[in-house]
Amino acid sequence: MAGTVTVVVGTQWGDEGKGKLVDLLSKEADLCMRFQGGGNAGHTVVNSYGEFKLHLVPCGIFNPNCICVMGTGTVIDPQDLIDEMAGIARQGVSVDHLYISDRAHVVMPYHKLLDKVEDEARGAYRVETTGRGIGPAYTDKVGRIGIRFHDLLHEDILRVKLTAVAKKHNAILTHVYGQQPFDIEKLIADALEWGKQLQPRIVDTMPIVRKALQENQTVLLEGQLSAMKDIDWGSYPFVTSSSPTAAGASAGAGIPPRYINQVIGVAKAYSTQVGTGPMPTELHDEMGNHLRTLGGEFGATTGRPRRIGWFDAVVTRYVTEINGCTDLNITKLDVLDTLAEIPVCTGYRYKGEVIEHLPDPVIHEQCEPIYEVLPGWQQSTEKAKTLEDLPLNARKYLHRLAELVNVRIHSVGVGPDRDQTLMA
Repeated sequence: MAGTVTVVVGTQWGDEGKGKLVDLLSKEADLCMRFQGGGNAGHTVVNSYGEFKLHLVPCGIFNPNCICVMGTGTVIDPQDLIDEMAGIARQGVSVDHLYISDRAHVVMPYHKLLDKVEDEARGAYRVETTGRGIGPAYTDKVGRIGIRFHDLLHEDILRVKLTAVAKKHNAILTHVYGQQPFDIEKLIADALEWGKQLQPRIVDTMPIVRKALQENQTVLLEGQLSAMKDIDWGSYPFVTSSSPTAAGASAGAGIPPRYINQVIGVAKAYSTQVGTGPMPTELHDEMGNHLRTLGGEFGATTGRPRRIGWFDAVVTRYVTEINGCTDLNITKLDVLDTLAEIPVCTGYRYKGEVIEHLPDPVIHEQCEPIYEVLPGWQQSTEKAKTLEDLPLNARKYLHRLAELVNVRIHSVGVGPDRDQTLMA
């Protein structure tokens, strides 16, 4: 793996198990960067240190020789990051090698409240956000009124910026949504305290990135969610506010596209989604409940039950094409171990017409899945050490998924532990 720049992206709706793969690959990495998003999605990692639900800290934190960076494209709640680092340290993991881009944006308390009241006001187009303030933080960023981590280190600049933007948001919160205004002096004091605590970690990331590329180091770029939640390419408006794609990785990490030589797409052996939006293969029956229980399908950030469906090859093929995926990691194959038959969605039917490409979200919502039913293997895969150890029908299932998506298999997960990953 030496001398590579690898991007790990989701290929469904998020929650595919990207953290487990990044944790595994980061054992050999020199640099691991989160390139977009914030604390609105979690990566669950199980390794020799224990079980962790990481919301902000890159999964490479478990390798003491790997520099971990919250990239410029991220939006970060400083207090949440401080608390998360403390929790990790309590479990015996050093966080000394974690840094924050001075250009990354700060999620402020008013962003969280705006997130909640604005989502409620959307009515039928409610996104059901996690309430972590991500959308409003990105809105301020694009509106050029955001607070960046660099600002936390300069009281004079912070005071001018924060006073202006807080007045604007207080006016909206009080007059439009009937909420209490935020105390501007308290916001300034809290922000300065965050800057004081995080000051040694707030850095210009360009020298770090330049050094890694010049020295041909192994770099991992870690995204959250998936292109189905991408602000441009996802099921708009039921999306996040950034670009969790390989292109977004280049922009958010500050690494030119030509340096990226591997894009690994991660997909579950079935489908899950948190929040609203089209999902043609969603199961509303006992089978859906059964898979949810077997797979422990509850959000790492919110604990909400995830929506469950069969593998949707139309969605995953669409996402892998947008990302230019070179490889495919299939997770949670073991969840299907007991099933006699496993449907796979190969296309859609819309008003009598067969569709094999992902349509606009309005049409996608009305599509009926076309299924190809594959035979199950009905035996445990959890103790397999190689792909050859898997039952024949399990190997056939994986082969068919790769064929439908048109991307080669990189690795397969057969359990939650780091070591329960079978490399191709």
